Amino acid sequence: MDEGSFPKPVLIYDGDCGFCTRSVNVLKRLPIDAEVTAFQFTDLELYGTTEQRATHEVLWVAPTGRIHGGAQAIARLLISAGGVYAAVGYVLRTPPIRWIAAGVYRVIANNRQRMPGGTAACALPPAGRSRALPPAARGSVSG
Repeated sequence: MDEGSFPKPVLIYDGDCGFCTRSVNVLKRLPIDAEVTAFQFTDLELYGTTEQRATHEVLWVAPTGRIHGGAQAIARLLISAGGVYAAVGYVLRTPPIRWIAAGVYRVIANNRQRMPGGTAACALPPAGRSRALPPAARGSVSG
């Protein structure tokens, strides 16, 4: 496999966040052909991203290696599901809906500890700090 080329898309989310996990479990019911993984158990470097970004937003890594984050990650996931889901995904990619979706996503992400299923562990870390252990402390991770 070429660098930056993957057999299928990958959805990367924060597995320590109850709200994120519940949301992903709902999305996994859609007819998507993608790997779904918590960033805590993923070799983020392999996908060309960082723990800081993965704690900040859900990520969709396309088979080409291109990364979409936040509302656009959700849009790409919906597009991959096809049918009416794809139509919603395409709408989420179109300005001005794209901009509104990004703002709504950010408000939800910044307050995910207050959302249904959210806990104190869901709170985003202060800028520049990570709440997860560094890779060396977690041991070997695989995706």
